[in-house]
Amino acid sequence: QVQLVESGGGLVQPGGSLRLSCVISGSIFGINAIGWYRQAPGKERELVANIITGGSTNYADSVKGRFAISRDNAKNTVYLQMNSLKPEDTAVYYCSATRFGKPYWGQGTQVTVSS
Repeated sequence: QVQLVESGGGLVQPGGSLRLSCVISGSIFGINAIGWYRQAPGKERELVANIITGGSTNYADSVKGRFAISRDNAKNTVYLQMNSLKPEDTAVYYCSATRFGKPYWGQGTQVTVSS
């Protein structure tokens, strides 16, 4: 049983920054991957970034160089630092964890980039 709670979303102007947080609770030791996904209206949910147990990270081409995923194991928290935000980054952002092959999802946090 894994619970994920996202926070940090909000309204920001183009070029601004936000840092999303995902607090993980429950049975955490079997988790081997954490990912951030996003879904914009009328679009399918897409992978933004993920981080594997060994520390390897992956990013969608659209966010490379602008976003950074990191993990603080002591706090059981995963972060997504988002810089140079663009209107096309507007979406609901979800944190996801995979434990023994089973996915778990947070409730999502809204990110709106607009002037």
